[in-house]
Amino acid sequence: MNSEDRFDVAIIGGGILGTSIAYFLCSSAAQSSNNILLIEQEEDISLHSSSRNTGKVHAPFLYDPVKKKLFAKAAFLGFNMLKEYCSLKSLPFKQDGVLEVATYDKGIDRLHKYLEWGYSNGLQKNEIQFLEKDEVHDFEPNVKCLGGIYCSKDGSVDYGAVTRELMEDARRFGCKLVTGSKVVSIVRRNRDKYNDDSHISVYTNNGEKFVTKYLINTAGGNAVDIAHGMGVACEYTDLHFRGEYWQAPSEYHNLTKVSIYTVPKYPEYPFLDPHWIVRIDGRQEVGPNAVPVFSPYAYNWSTNIKYLIPKIFESSRTGARKIFLSRQFLLLASSELKSSLSKTAMINRAREFLPQLRPSSFTQRGTAGIRSSLIDSNGKFVEDTLIIKNENALHVLNYNSPGATGALPMAAMIVNELVEDGILLSASTPNSSTINNMKNNKKHIWDIAVVSDQLRGSSSS
Repeated sequence: MNSEDRFDVAIIGGGILGTSIAYFLCSSAAQSSNNILLIEQEEDISLHSSSRNTGKVHAPFLYDPVKKKLFAKAAFLGFNMLKEYCSLKSLPFKQDGVLEVATYDKGIDRLHKYLEWGYSNGLQKNEIQFLEKDEVHDFEPNVKCLGGIYCSKDGSVDYGAVTRELMEDARRFGCKLVTGSKVVSIVRRNRDKYNDDSHISVYTNNGEKFVTKYLINTAGGNAVDIAHGMGVACEYTDLHFRGEYWQAPSEYHNLTKVSIYTVPKYPEYPFLDPHWIVRIDGRQEVGPNAVPVFSPYAYNWSTNIKYLIPKIFESSRTGARKIFLSRQFLLLASSELKSSLSKTAMINRAREFLPQLRPSSFTQRGTAGIRSSLIDSNGKFVEDTLIIKNENALHVLNYNSPGATGALPMAAMIVNELVEDGILLSASTPNSSTINNMKNNKKHIWDIAVVSDQLRGSSSS
């Protein structure tokens, strides 16, 4: 590829959201002459959060329909879209359900709140139900709790496989993919009286220069840094939390039928009480914790130490410094660190609801992933995803769980808004013959305008 080629849209980040956007840009709203580029810093796509997750298709009962409206609606719509895409592509998808349990008295009140949220977010009463303590025992005899919620509309997939298939589809539809190129500088040239050509030049660590009319930043853990480099969202910063797991040995493979989640004791913080995860491939794991780290790629302590000083300096100049003055945050963070250093500490947390577990039986760590949370100028965690647009760029910030679940509808909404804003050269959905041809070749397409209306809560949905 000639690095001087010009593109209509360039996407930074080859995770599930970036590839979903590329898929919709190339397959539904941009069937004419739009020229799409996706830039990924790693040698392959989907090497970070999109593969380093539990693979759960999250039902939206955990998300406040007011404070996390976009996350909640995207998760609701994402279930059927993922199920349909996986069916079309012969990828594994299992509707296995999930059990959320309370291990302390106030957790019961939280469960009833979750029920209300689930109904508000679109779940039906036959898809989610409260279970008394005895009913939980009948359903999962090995689980110890005070009560629970069972949601049948929850599933498991391999998000890494989904991401790779979406990218392959996007490439077949014409998307250009560049891997192993980290964006190091972005220069915007605005339209003025001497020049009608408004564009953005993207420079990489390999000396490449890509010119685009429009830029979409879906760089995950690097998204805030890229936004700051373009003078956007400077009032925000991010904190990173590594979630670690321990794989369960074969003696526990029939311990439960479904994944078991627990009501978090401190929902205002990103410290999740450990879960019992049943993956799509049958593996079971205990996790995650949420260990504060200094980089979105700090999977080991040596990488973490490397970014210690720069992150502390950055945090001291932003609202994040207020968090580090919170005694409760520091106590929770120290507890998470303990669960990272001590296997026994981690497994014992899960023994609150699965007392049969023995720390000595666990010998193999699972895959660690890192979640990046956005912090505002007041030192508060931003609860919903944040999309910021200016003249010729769009930045998706705070895109964490249930981001993978909602990636397809979120991408459809973003692409549809580009159509509505006139960014794309073709603002129409492909005609029926094009759609039929794609379906005959097992390339699926949704009506992005309908999906967008549903996600935005339009009365036309």
